[in-house]
Amino acid sequence: MVITVADDSLRRVSAGGKGSWTLNVAADAPSVKLSFSVTTGPDAENAPEWDVILHDSMAGELWIRNNPEISVDLPGKNAKEFKLEVICPDGARYGDCVTVEITEASGGQTVVFEAMAQQSIKILKTQIDQEASVARDLYSKERANQGEKDIYAILSPAGLRGYVFVEGMDTDRLREKTRDIKKARAFIDGETDIEEISPYLTPMSAVVGIVEGDIVELINGPFKGEKARVQQIDQGKEEITVELIEAMVPIPVTVKGDSVRVLEKEK
Repeated sequence: MVITVADDSLRRVSAGGKGSWTLNVAADAPSVKLSFSVTTGPDAENAPEWDVILHDSMAGELWIRNNPEISVDLPGKNAKEFKLEVICPDGARYGDCVTVEITEASGGQTVVFEAMAQQSIKILKTQIDQEASVARDLYSKERANQGEKDIYAILSPAGLRGYVFVEGMDTDRLREKTRDIKKARAFIDGETDIEEISPYLTPMSAVVGIVEGDIVELINGPFKGEKARVQQIDQGKEEITVELIEAMVPIPVTVKGDSVRVLEKEK
């Protein structure tokens, strides 16, 4: 009998997530016996239990912890495809791992699969326009925590209403931490990845969205509260030159792009 695996590399799995491998089993016999050994770590006595499942297209899901040795049917000499899946527990800590060894009973061939728990990025729904408040409250709770660190990063992007990104490990403890934050709602099922939030990690130019002719209001500085029309934009310096609308004599004023609020777009 021969067990072949296309990719047996380490799988990194977030809490509550899944990792899987595809393996093909071929033999001259109509069926073979496979034995399984599942080891968790790094502290085997205190490590949370991973679910380990072998997916058989004919027999369905076979829970390995309940079946340390199973017999599987094979379609003659043709190789049969199986999928080994591990499910990381919600309470996993960074570095918790599982090792699954599959051994063919007659020939003694053994294949090994390993998975390790890693942090994930969750999306927390919040009350509209209370994103920064929720982020601050969550940060304060994490700082006050004297135990193990649960949250690695919090991101509340400007312009994204109703959502906050939270990077952490134990999804159960993340939910517990947000439970008494009034403006926080709930975590969205699943997770996101760094590619999806990368646009929010790149600083946006202060003059993005402003064009010549726009009517703006100055929100700080000596002309705070004055209305003006945009005359010129310096993308490199992120500055705009405006002309005060109500001034007796037209006076060009150069200000930073984040010192104005657009009131009316140029038509």
